[in-house]
Amino acid sequence: MPHSLSAAVETQAVNKINRIAIVAGESSGDILGAGLIRELKKANPNLVIEGIGGPLMVKEGCETLFPMDKLAVMGIVPILKRLPELLKIRRLLATRWKKSKPDLFIGIDAPEFNIGLALKLKSSHIKTVHYVSPSVWAWRPKRIVKIKKAVDLMLCLFPFEQKIYDKHFIDNTCVGHTLADEIPLYTDKTEAKRTLDLEEACRYICVMPGSRGSEIKYLAKDFLKSLKLVNRFYPDIKFIAPMANELRKEQFLEAINQESELPEIKLIDGQSRVAMAASDLVLMASGTATLEGLLIKRPMVVAYKFGELSYRIYKKLLIIDNYSIPNLLTGETLIPEAVQHECTPDALFSEIRAWLDADPQRWDYTLLKFMEWHQKLRKNADVYAASYIQDWYSQQNLLPPESID
Repeated sequence: MPHSLSAAVETQAVNKINRIAIVAGESSGDILGAGLIRELKKANPNLVIEGIGGPLMVKEGCETLFPMDKLAVMGIVPILKRLPELLKIRRLLATRWKKSKPDLFIGIDAPEFNIGLALKLKSSHIKTVHYVSPSVWAWRPKRIVKIKKAVDLMLCLFPFEQKIYDKHFIDNTCVGHTLADEIPLYTDKTEAKRTLDLEEACRYICVMPGSRGSEIKYLAKDFLKSLKLVNRFYPDIKFIAPMANELRKEQFLEAINQESELPEIKLIDGQSRVAMAASDLVLMASGTATLEGLLIKRPMVVAYKFGELSYRIYKKLLIIDNYSIPNLLTGETLIPEAVQHECTPDALFSEIRAWLDADPQRWDYTLLKFMEWHQKLRKNADVYAASYIQDWYSQQNLLPPESID
């Protein structure tokens, strides 16, 4: 952000942010929103916040006008079913905030909802911030035209996301990731094993087929069949599988019951980070968990499958070759990815075996890169985001030099 302001302008009082409109669409956004609100209130003690948020944001003082779960919709068909309700909520919020203007609107993730809302508010001269870049760098790149019209400031989580905003002259910064702040630089495998009551002398593979029903639906069978192959060639290796919730646990157990001659898999309620830390290798669905794997510094094999129709649609819209966050961050195919038709039990086993039998140099290089990126992303994201917004907002509202006596 440029700081070339005249001395006269620099002596003006910093503009306080008095009222914020904010919308988060799911639990991850609630976490980011709560941290952001907490830090903004330190500089603006009387800050008034309203919009849509979860329990963490409410605890920090956000008045939520609609339940957050109204926006937590995944997939094309579910969104279409709820579209009239979602459009009504967005219309009501836009009307409310155009009538009684906040200093800022901050949309946290949920781009399909928030970018459209930001567009309506910006047309009424309300400053707009979007926190968590939409994946415009990965698919549907033409969305950048609408984003430029709607968003005054983009807060990115990862450095590689900034390039497209720089290209289109959209104010942006990389604030880092809260997970990089939370997860320690070093994790103790032995301590993690003790926490989960695992055998300290054994090698473990952590199996993570996803936190969504659709992920387990498409991945569980291939994952389980690959474990049978691992067990045949590496009978000393044991398996653990952290389950996101009871529904996913029941779904995974159903898949287990449909397979014969499976090795024993210890199911764990939650504690996915501890399970990864206790393991030598992670077999996982693509998603944010791959970032956790990088931060915990465990080698991974990443897989993903869609329904065939969805895959054909997404494939035409994608403009990237790699899917997983570690590979996107490093710009290398650092960890193997098995997507759609490439995701077979044989292919997964082949990649697992390549890790287990890998030259130590491969392990060392991978872990070195993981550490490098952990440190780069560790920016104290809540504080960084809040201070950047405050600084940016102050500059947006400073009087122009020619108006100062």
